Amino acid sequence: MTNKMVMISFNEAIDFEVMEVLEQSCALNNYTKIPGVFGKGSSSGTHMGDDIWPGRNNLLFICCSEKEAQALMSSVKQLRTKLGKEGVKAFVLPVEAIT
Repeated sequence: MTNKMVMISFNEAIDFEVMEVLEQSCALNNYTKIPGVFGKGSSSGTHMGDDIWPGRNNLLFICCSEKEAQALMSSVKQLRTKLGKEGVKAFVLPVEAIT
């Protein structure tokens, strides 16, 4: 079985919506969440958590099967369509080993 790591980066303002969609549509039970990260995206703008560049992002890391990764990506794609410019992106990475 091939495992994947899905990394989802999203604006902290839509945390509830992201978590709700993933838990309902993908039965997301196991993940690592890193709140309050900074960054800059070509479509989402700069988020540094200060007065000049307000806002922050959150990161989710989900190690799952290839099939589950596809379902997560589909859910994120639907969420992007629904939320528009609020900012959510997902990336699939290979998992070479788990110890």
